Amino acid sequence: MLVKDIMSKNILVIASPMAPVRDALRLMKSKKVKSLIVDKIRPSDAYGLLTYKNILYSIIANDGDVDLLRVYDICTKPAYQVSQELDSKYAVELMVKSKVKRLLVIDNNDIKGILTMTDIMENYLKNLD
Repeated sequence: MLVKDIMSKNILVIASPMAPVRDALRLMKSKKVKSLIVDKIRPSDAYGLLTYKNILYSIIANDGDVDLLRVYDICTKPAYQVSQELDSKYAVELMVKSKVKRLLVIDNNDIKGILTMTDIMENYLKNLD
């Protein structure tokens, strides 16, 4: 099965890299998501990913100021990414070896979706019967 067959396409929540972290947290809360895609600054730039882990590490563990930090300061950039035409087993292998829970799905340097461990497990369990 290909990545495009199981990725999330409808839950893409994109944040500006220059947004304050407090605004990003509000966006995560309102959209009920655990991560945000960090937009590119220019067309040739890479997408980033802001997760709870980034926030916990930067704000809580290291006493960072939620009002002084910008999304760009704490996000993972570039984020791990795969093609939508990749066999999902290779995406799973990348996730496990890299210890990441999410992969951005990119085509021609444009965001197409996000693939999470939850997407993969839900698909696996659905096809188990």
